[in-house]
Amino acid sequence: MLDLSGKVAFVAGAGSVAEGWGNGRATAVLLARQGAKVFGTDFNAEALEGTAGAMQEEGHKHWACCKADMTSSDEVKQAVDRCLQRHGRIDILVNNVGGSFPGDPVSLSVEEWDAQMDRNLKTAFLGCKHVLPVMERQFEAEGKGGAIVNVSSIASMSFQVGGRVHIAYAASKAGLETFSRATAIAYVKKGIRVNTVVVGMIDTPLVSHRLTKQLGVASADDLAAKRNALVPMGRTGSAWDIANAVLFLASDEAGYITATKLVVDGGVTAAR
Repeated sequence: MLDLSGKVAFVAGAGSVAEGWGNGRATAVLLARQGAKVFGTDFNAEALEGTAGAMQEEGHKHWACCKADMTSSDEVKQAVDRCLQRHGRIDILVNNVGGSFPGDPVSLSVEEWDAQMDRNLKTAFLGCKHVLPVMERQFEAEGKGGAIVNVSSIASMSFQVGGRVHIAYAASKAGLETFSRATAIAYVKKGIRVNTVVVGMIDTPLVSHRLTKQLGVASADDLAAKRNALVPMGRTGSAWDIANAVLFLASDEAGYITATKLVVDGGVTAAR
């Protein structure tokens, strides 16, 4: 079940800002555990080093990575080329790059708006732009295309935490989900599936680091308590909850699933 042996996975945003498990790091390691050869990218070299250490500790010998800004078409192409040079193919693409910054149309600067669109939407566009031709060639040669999983957020459904407004984050993530569906249908005859994991409140180093500052909370523990109280299940999720969702959608067991989204939020959006 969920065996990825013989597959190559390209994971964008595979690092983590601190020790611990971010969504990208957990996803990269889980795909490797299931047999995939994993190639990871991140704009932060130190973040990648942590993932490399986790891979080494678990004995995953087919891990490779490179520092890359996924908002740069040239750097994305270079990273894809390096993956192909090492592994010869790409069967799975995970677009996990993103980030949020609060603000409404008046308070948010033009630069902050543009940065959100680039990080949350353009990165997925560029990942697909350079990987889709690879998967298409594989389908023509072998009858096997590939699977793409884009990582979105419940912010796309206008969910707001503590009354904070994130217009650029919400708009870019909603755009990402529409982009995923449209791309899925564009490539459905070419053996390529495209789906989205919609992330709820997850306890990751990035979230803890960013929100503790943004919300002015005294400590990470206080932040966790406030966030837990907002979830019907009574707890926030972990990066492994996201990694498991990505694994399923990337696997052959999800072979009849495309152009859809899997919400992983502990019931938050349904309860709202």
